[in-house]
Amino acid sequence: MCGRLDVIANPLCEEVWDQLGLDFTTSTNRDLRPTQRVDVVGMRDHQLHQITTEWGIQPGWAKRIIINAQSETVASKPTFKNAFRLHRCIVPCSGWYEWQQLDGQSRKLKYRFRHAEDNPLYMAGIFYPVDGDSVKLVTLTTKPRVDCAKYHHRMPLLVRPAEVLFWLNSDAPELEPLLQAPEEIPLTINRADN
Repeated sequence: MCGRLDVIANPLCEEVWDQLGLDFTTSTNRDLRPTQRVDVVGMRDHQLHQITTEWGIQPGWAKRIIINAQSETVASKPTFKNAFRLHRCIVPCSGWYEWQQLDGQSRKLKYRFRHAEDNPLYMAGIFYPVDGDSVKLVTLTTKPRVDCAKYHHRMPLLVRPAEVLFWLNSDAPELEPLLQAPEEIPLTINRADN
């Protein structure tokens, strides 16, 4: 679920500045994949701060990288609970992709999900500082809204712009109301060519 992001630097960086007041910079990547660089927003010294991360973790017990955590269990699963308590972030992006396999067809159709007014989407995430300057990212998913459910059984957990500071600053138990898909963020879903 949600293994590809769409990042269009212009106007994304300008809109993050307008909405959050953070001088955010990133590079365009129309097919951002796990293990690649993802620029996120977190808190440091009570200020919004840009953090460069790499998407995915691989705990010693895991056979492959983990890129997503379920919002319903992120606060209790040992792999995620400390990062959820201490290292929450948001992932500003222009959209994300899902693939839908139609009955009786081997080919999957690719769909792009974006804000209907081309505003940034803020995906919820947690991060893991590693040795040196390396930081790993895991994005959060939730049960899909009705408009997204026919494409995939999960969707990214989106944070409303007005709730970004609450998401980043609050104690983990206070975040329960934000751990489901907000219905009022307008999304447009279109076929993607590749």
